[in-house]
Amino acid sequence: MPIYSMTGFARVQVSLHDALTYTLSVKSVNHRFLDVQMRLPNGLDALENDLRKALKDSLVRGHVDLTLNVDRSLQSRAGYNRELISSYVAAFKAARADFGLQGEPDLNAVLRIPGALQGDSRTDDDLAALAESVLAQIGPLLEELKVMRAREGESLVGILSATMDRLAEATAGVAELRPEVELRYQTRLAERLQSAVGPTFDKQRLLEEVAVLVERSDIAEELTRMVTHIGHFRELLKAGGEAGKKLDFLLQEMNREANTLLSKTGGTAGRGTRITELGLAMKSEIEKAREQIQNVE
Repeated sequence: MPIYSMTGFARVQVSLHDALTYTLSVKSVNHRFLDVQMRLPNGLDALENDLRKALKDSLVRGHVDLTLNVDRSLQSRAGYNRELISSYVAAFKAARADFGLQGEPDLNAVLRIPGALQGDSRTDDDLAALAESVLAQIGPLLEELKVMRAREGESLVGILSATMDRLAEATAGVAELRPEVELRYQTRLAERLQSAVGPTFDKQRLLEEVAVLVERSDIAEELTRMVTHIGHFRELLKAGGEAGKKLDFLLQEMNREANTLLSKTGGTAGRGTRITELGLAMKSEIEKAREQIQNVE
């Protein structure tokens, strides 16, 4: 199953007959949940529930805009009730003559009379045909959108895999430097403690205290967990599907390990400086991955 990006676009244009053409388009961008917005012409509101269900059945996450644009020639056949309006105008003129009044009929007021405006039977038929056609097109249109989202997702997988390669390389670099840095830390700590207590001290007790402090500064567990997280991340990329939230959680854990590693190795001179550089590089790669993962479904 592929990894899907939440970015995509698809559009279809359909002509039912010479006077009726419509364009149905769907666009999606990243969002924490599935957020659907629709723009439908007047008279087609009944379509909304069916279209919304189709979107929810097909997509998991993302802000989705669905727009239906209809050729306005569909509305050009709207007419008026000539008999009703003629009766109104005749009544207006009669009342004006009977009571000696001034004024002319207000067309806006006339057209607001119930039944004054009407569409012919062809318009009603067209609306029904339009609704049926849109429902037939939404399935293939969403498949086209998913193809584009899968293509974008494939690109994201490549970027994220390369990021994991660089992160793994930095982690391996820290692991190589770890024994030397720990020895330097132990020596420096022993020198400082010896200087502080003077020539008379319990050497064995001192070494035990140093061992405890060194153990607390050991980064072996952080390195092991980082390697495990990287492996799990790669497995999720390979498995595909709805992996966005899981990948984001793993990156948070990786960032926590990198922070702990930096805090434990900070202040060690010599090769310890190189560990700091590698630790910062790890955090940089993790942050790049987190930016990309925001667009994974």
